[in-house]
Amino acid sequence: MQHPENIILVGLMGSGKTTIGRQLAKRLGRNFVDSDHEIEARTGVSIPTIFEIEGEEGFRRREAQVIAELVGEPDIVLATGGGAVLAPESRRLLHENGWVVYLNVPPVLLWGRTRNDRNRPLLQVEDPLARLEGLYRTRDPLYRETAHFIVDGGRLPPSAITQLLMKEYSRRCTP
Repeated sequence: MQHPENIILVGLMGSGKTTIGRQLAKRLGRNFVDSDHEIEARTGVSIPTIFEIEGEEGFRRREAQVIAELVGEPDIVLATGGGAVLAPESRRLLHENGWVVYLNVPPVLLWGRTRNDRNRPLLQVEDPLARLEGLYRTRDPLYRETAHFIVDGGRLPPSAITQLLMKEYSRRCTP
């Protein structure tokens, strides 16, 4: 992958994909797309409503379809939903159609960032920190498999991560 058009951000919920993605898109003069927001726009309902009606399986089918379409868009910065890497075909499409960055943040920090957010269906459980730890154990290897670059997203503010990614993208991906 010499000259990928797209930058794709993966990681668990609360890792900063949307915040950093917006900053990158602005700096690069590109469109920013959040796959969860795209699903909501297409269905006209919130992610929690989709989970309530179709369950996680139904949502994951929609997510895989949206990912397959979005990776074909030119020159975008894409923030995926946290579970986008669960489908093997989505992992392949992401890896082959852009520069994939894994924002790796420890579960305890994610819990601090997401604990008051009612728009995260997977965290509407008795012990959301334990859920995040389980999601991390399951998904971390999948994020690593998909990514071209891994950032410790727990130590730096979003602006510093954006700066780091701009430098790395320029170094690795420009002619």
